Amino acid sequence: MKGLSRIVITGIGLTSPNGNSLQEYRQNLLGGRSGVRPWSIRHVGDTLAGVCDYDALRWQKKKELRRGTRAGSISIYCAGESLKDAGIDIATRDRSRVGVYIGTTEHGNVETENQIHEVSQYNFDLSFWSHHHNPRTVANNPAGEVTLGFGLTGPAYCIGAACAAGNLGLIHGAQMLQLGEVDLALAGGVSESIHTFGIFASFRAQGALASHADPAKASRPFDKDRNGIVVSEGGCLYTLERLEDAQARGARIHAELIGWSVNSDAADFVLPLAERQNECMRRALKHAGLEPGQIDIVSTHATATPMGDQQECEAVRAVFGDSARTQVNNTKSFIGHTMGAAGALELAGNLPSFNDGWVHPTINLDNLDPACEVRNLVANRPKELGRVEHILNLSFGMLGINSAVIVRRWDG
Repeated sequence: MKGLSRIVITGIGLTSPNGNSLQEYRQNLLGGRSGVRPWSIRHVGDTLAGVCDYDALRWQKKKELRRGTRAGSISIYCAGESLKDAGIDIATRDRSRVGVYIGTTEHGNVETENQIHEVSQYNFDLSFWSHHHNPRTVANNPAGEVTLGFGLTGPAYCIGAACAAGNLGLIHGAQMLQLGEVDLALAGGVSESIHTFGIFASFRAQGALASHADPAKASRPFDKDRNGIVVSEGGCLYTLERLEDAQARGARIHAELIGWSVNSDAADFVLPLAERQNECMRRALKHAGLEPGQIDIVSTHATATPMGDQQECEAVRAVFGDSARTQVNNTKSFIGHTMGAAGALELAGNLPSFNDGWVHPTINLDNLDPACEVRNLVANRPKELGRVEHILNLSFGMLGINSAVIVRRWDG
């Protein structure tokens, strides 16, 4: 990144199935508390999901909430909390220089399913079809709702990158700051997936929808008895700034974003490929100017699907197998798979390690799959590491998209 501005995180706003602030979220990750619970949805019936319970009216009025979408509501909440955490009063900023870059898996399915159901109750009389349908379902809706909510006039759009989207939002925000297109970026990912029956039905048809008598134990990456994905909602948006701008205003800095990589498997619609994941990690390390042994924590993508976990562990072993320092963990075991928000939320769960020196574990790991054995896999209980300098956050998605983001401790 020679000659390019250094990019830092100055604000974090999130809602997850087990916490609506970074502090609450971190406490529950270290305390082993899951956010997965029973969930029932049209046509699918009783299942399990990671469900968020945040104050939707903290940054929106009731009229705005009714007109908008769940993804938009989550985005507005996260944006407001992120700006507050960064100590930024948006009224004092040039709003044309604020960019919004939100990663999503899919958007509009919820509203379309709901509208079809509603008109079906009236013999498909389309006079009952909402005139809000189009703005609710366009791909840029979550980012657009943030601009409306905060009066932002800079570039704002969504990045479709399957379940790597949260990382892609973060990467894109950093790049736009380095290019000088904006002076402030709200970047990350959101998901409203649990409100569409289609995603549950599709995973069930694949044999990839998790089930367990105890909802808290349903999401179990790396475990021999894992049986699929727990679908979850959530969001995390970061306030990103150029280092010189953050320092000029005396901002608190959570971390510095120092490296990233994105590549494609070009192999299968769904099945991952360890070789390409390996390449993605190594490219991110090269971008950051680091060796594998300098990474303290690898935050895995592991979805608790048999092939997905095995392929990722193969890639992690190939890159970090010789590193005695590197610890490996997973956040989906606590909150399920938050799809487009996954990369952003999972990074957030690990960022406090820079301050407290602890690595949160992968929970529900009672019977390790031998194919998922990796060195220093932190299982069931948090591990005190001491000083943490670098974190690598992995996030992969369907159609073979892979992403890796590296952040560095900020000491000032």
